[in-house]
Amino acid sequence: MHIVLVDTSRVVLKMIAALLEPHGHTVTVFTNSTEALDFIETTASVRVLITSLEVRPLSGLELCWSARLLAESNRPLYVITMSSARSERNLAEALDSGADDFIEKPPSPEELHARLRAADRLTNMQSELIRLAQTDPLTGLLNRRAFLSRSQEAAERVGNHGKMSAVLLDIDNFKRINDEYGHDVGDATIQAVARELGTDGIVGRLGGEEFGVILPHRPGTDAEALAGRLRRGIEALRLRGGKAPIRITCSFGVSEWIEGDTVEGLVKRADIALYEAKATGRNRIVTAISDLMLNRAG
Repeated sequence: MHIVLVDTSRVVLKMIAALLEPHGHTVTVFTNSTEALDFIETTASVRVLITSLEVRPLSGLELCWSARLLAESNRPLYVITMSSARSERNLAEALDSGADDFIEKPPSPEELHARLRAADRLTNMQSELIRLAQTDPLTGLLNRRAFLSRSQEAAERVGNHGKMSAVLLDIDNFKRINDEYGHDVGDATIQAVARELGTDGIVGRLGGEEFGVILPHRPGTDAEALAGRLRRGIEALRLRGGKAPIRITCSFGVSEWIEGDTVEGLVKRADIALYEAKATGRNRIVTAISDLMLNRAG
């Protein structure tokens, strides 16, 4: 596991790191609690925070609370506090501040490794629960809620004057596929389209037969090019069903980030463009240019 270790004493840091590293753990040490918090925020691989209560400039309790808020429900994080003065009050305050565990300083090797085994079990369970909460079970893509959440995070990084674009797509005549060939074939169709989407950008299944791709820091021309590749790739697919292979097509709506935009606005414009693509013949790409639409076969 990746462990962040925080204490005011470099001797203590060195001693505890020497207990952890031979067991395969990656240990990053800090004497400054604010620097430790910044590192945790930007390093998703961190699974465990071990901090003394007597750290500065954030106290150990403040660091616990801030780290817990940082993790929320989006990432697994196990927090262990340490103190050379073990008391019921210290234990209660640490747990109330978001700590998962409390050990005396310096910790014994046996106790420390036992606590970390518990941390490993819990963070693995948290990671699986997070995956289930964010993933569409049929395709393995992000579900709608996670897709919009990741897109919002990307938009905050992009800022008002940055670049970002969106592609929405919908399987054409999907109800007919379900009605004629059954829901098993319908599910296989959704899975086939999902595989074509790959991992370029933030990719999600928005519901039913509709999918979305957000391309952070990339202009609308990139989104159009991606939509063109996807349209041709999906059109070339053939699925088994009935007496003849089933041909699949999708319609696409594209939009581009504009100054003062929101994720909701970006997605809404792409959705309106997608509706236009459906209404004007399907298996085509429509790009939203402000309030105008550019309709093309791809």
